Amino acid sequence: MNTTSREFTGWHMLAIICTFFAVIIAVNLTMAISSMRTWTGLVVANSYVESQRFNEKQHRIAAQRAAGWSIGTDYVDGKIVFSAKDALGAPLVLESVTAFVRRPVGGHDDATVQMLRDGDDYAGQHDLSAGVWDITITSALTELGEIEYESRVNVK
Repeated sequence: MNTTSREFTGWHMLAIICTFFAVIIAVNLTMAISSMRTWTGLVVANSYVESQRFNEKQHRIAAQRAAGWSIGTDYVDGKIVFSAKDALGAPLVLESVTAFVRRPVGGHDDATVQMLRDGDDYAGQHDLSAGVWDITITSALTELGEIEYESRVNVK
């Protein structure tokens, strides 16, 4: 029986260390490339400008609520439905109503839908696949500022 043992040299240790770091680097590169190809992580283009817009938007929303406006969005039978009523329950007459639909995370499947008057509400035909969607309704300037209403719907 041959029982020769091989000596563990510095070259063996170097090979083990190089293999270890090669695996770590390969995994990190794979994850970095995968993350870059999926979601950018970008929520707004310029956070400073958006922070200023946020305060203006909050003042408009407060004025609209103080006036008794009730606003809501729904998704029914392949249509986005937007309802806007004044304090007396009468529908608000709005110009240039649009809906921007997007997934909460992603940056894909985004679409802008033109909303048209449909009785007392505004509606726009758009097929949404199953899952969670964010809908942002905007309108032209009203006496209390433009409407910018955000809601989340879960399509079954």
